Amino acid sequence: MAVVPAAFNLLDPQQFATMQRVCKVYASSDMVPDIYRATSPENEIKAIGNCMIAIEIAMRTNASVLMVMQNLVPIHGKPSWSSKFLIASVNACGRFDQLQYKMENLGKIGVVEYTVYDKVWETSSTGKKYQKNVAKTERFDGTNVDNIQCIAYTSQKGKTDVLESSPVSILMAVKEGWYTKNGSKWQTMPIKMLKYRAASFWTNEHAPEISMGIRTIEEQEDMGEVQDAECEVISTKLNGAPLKKVDIPTDGKQDEQPKPAEPAAPPKPAEPVKPQEPVKPAPAQPDGEAEEGPGY
Repeated sequence: MAVVPAAFNLLDPQQFATMQRVCKVYASSDMVPDIYRATSPENEIKAIGNCMIAIEIAMRTNASVLMVMQNLVPIHGKPSWSSKFLIASVNACGRFDQLQYKMENLGKIGVVEYTVYDKVWETSSTGKKYQKNVAKTERFDGTNVDNIQCIAYTSQKGKTDVLESSPVSILMAVKEGWYTKNGSKWQTMPIKMLKYRAASFWTNEHAPEISMGIRTIEEQEDMGEVQDAECEVISTKLNGAPLKKVDIPTDGKQDEQPKPAEPAAPPKPAEPVKPQEPVKPAPAQPDGEAEEGPGY
């Protein structure tokens, strides 16, 4: 574990400026995860903010900053610990003996009824839409599934009292909906998931200052809450006039926009008028010769 100060004062301009410089060093490194790395000028401020939060947590838990960054992952918008890091933190804190696990097979699960929640969009009286959880009862046939139970336990250094976690079982995972989720690891690696969840329960019950109330990644994926979303209903009229319907092509291509009309060619300048040549007078007739007339 790295030795770091207990805390820093964000309201102190000198300390805050120093922390910003430290965060920029971490944000420019290739050894940190993407959420802490400044990959472009646009996300530099966000990366520095994430680094500052990670450093603050490392100071509070007396852990390595790099280890916190490597094991603190946002799930559903909330920070989450890696279960392995949480177990390692308990074992390395120096206050407790190493965590151990007690496994017991309680028999077959049998047919179990459990409740799931479907999210349905509804409209409030003010015209806003929101998601509502609708409970639904389903059945799980676990006649061939073993109900294994796991309890994490250890003792404080120099004491004989055993500190146990709340029991975690496959039956609990089924009733809570963890076991039947799409892509659930409870079906493929149940023993590991039981140990991870029991260790998390133990930490929250006996040493919450280590986890700081932050769930593990597996807990967040199983029990992560999705906030209700609201949106206003868009009126079908604009200034009293109905909106025009726009047909969207089904082939995924946008309609070709009409080309703008080409500007009219400027009128050609008029050709200059040539001056007419002056009319030459007819030559005078000599005397004695009369001009021939029409005969009368």
